[in-house]
Amino acid sequence: MKISTKGRYALRIIVDLARHDQDGLTTLKTLAERQDISKKYLEQIVPLLNKGGILITERGFGGGYRLAKSPDDISVADILRLTEGSLEPVACLDSTDPEFICSRSQDCPTLPVWRGLSKVINDYLEGISITDIINHSSEAGDDYVI
Repeated sequence: MKISTKGRYALRIIVDLARHDQDGLTTLKTLAERQDISKKYLEQIVPLLNKGGILITERGFGGGYRLAKSPDDISVADILRLTEGSLEPVACLDSTDPEFICSRSQDCPTLPVWRGLSKVINDYLEGISITDIINHSSEAGDDYVI
């Protein structure tokens, strides 16, 4: 599994908004400048986060973006599922797409390996909230561990 720039940038955007929550609404221009991401690319990412219930958008003069939930209630997995579509390591585990249901799944000797990997990935990413990232980055601690 490889996380795209869309997923990585979405995570940076959410962390940025959580850090600046007390500032109120944040414009796309401000986010783009603070994160050194093109505004045009942000325009592709923000609707995914908005539609997924992570962001609230307020239009008009003084409008912008803010988190729809507490940073404690947003996991890394939540953001990556919105931007990447699935966290499954192999297509045959992605039950959302019937086209990829494997006809050999009943007899596949490797399926338990992929299920185990899926569980580790999902449990790990579900276990890290935006608050955890903010707190961790302010410390000089180690990497996240499983």
